[in-house]
Amino acid sequence: MGYLLQNNPGPMSLEGTQTYFLPGADGWIVVDPGDDDASHQAAIAAVGPIESVLVTHRHHDHVGGLARLRAATGAASRGHDARFSVGADPLSDGASIRLGGTLAFARVLATPGHTSDSVSLVLHDEGGPVGVLTGDTLLGHGTTIIDHPDGRLGDYLRSLERLAELGPIPALPAHGGFPGPVDSLAHSYRAHRAQRLDQVRHAVAELRAADKAIGVGQVTDLVYADVDPSVRKAAEHTVAAQLALLEEEG
Repeated sequence: MGYLLQNNPGPMSLEGTQTYFLPGADGWIVVDPGDDDASHQAAIAAVGPIESVLVTHRHHDHVGGLARLRAATGAASRGHDARFSVGADPLSDGASIRLGGTLAFARVLATPGHTSDSVSLVLHDEGGPVGVLTGDTLLGHGTTIIDHPDGRLGDYLRSLERLAELGPIPALPAHGGFPGPVDSLAHSYRAHRAQRLDQVRHAVAELRAADKAIGVGQVTDLVYADVDPSVRKAAEHTVAAQLALLEEEG
């Protein structure tokens, strides 16, 4: 198993997209081919025979280069969303993907929330789980946005619980390096979300007490007052998800 870091750094992609290579029965299984970039997809194809391509979710920095890589290698592709499944069935929760080398299989774990189609891949050897590719559900550093309304915070919190239940196996995210055990990282993310929800509750109460409009923009101004302008839109998506969850809870 290995990975290749794409040269596409940015506020959302951090240092770049980490494209993973899993050993398959007849070549490499590529996970997240990244943005459309001839040099990156050529570097992927040069690693060796490509058995198939998997995507963890629909965002461009994961699927943008998919068509180019398929054309270059002839490999089938699979995602939870059928749009990204060509020549193979979509990924479904609990499905098993046969691997090679020291790995036995990867189990698909549906982890919606960041997007509705987000999945993680739990890697197993003969003794049990040894790591999990988390896509953007967990990152190497920073926090994950909730791409509302497609992504939903309630789903995301449940996905964090599923990841925490895997125990202290390494988290292998699509951005930001390698943060350590997935269970402690998922617990940390959940605590951060709870803290942000409390801040949103207080912001709503403050706006109501001042008889001011209560909307995504106004709440973002209060809760994310120090956010960099480059990620303001991402913060607004997350606030929208937070407000929707609070409304669902009454």
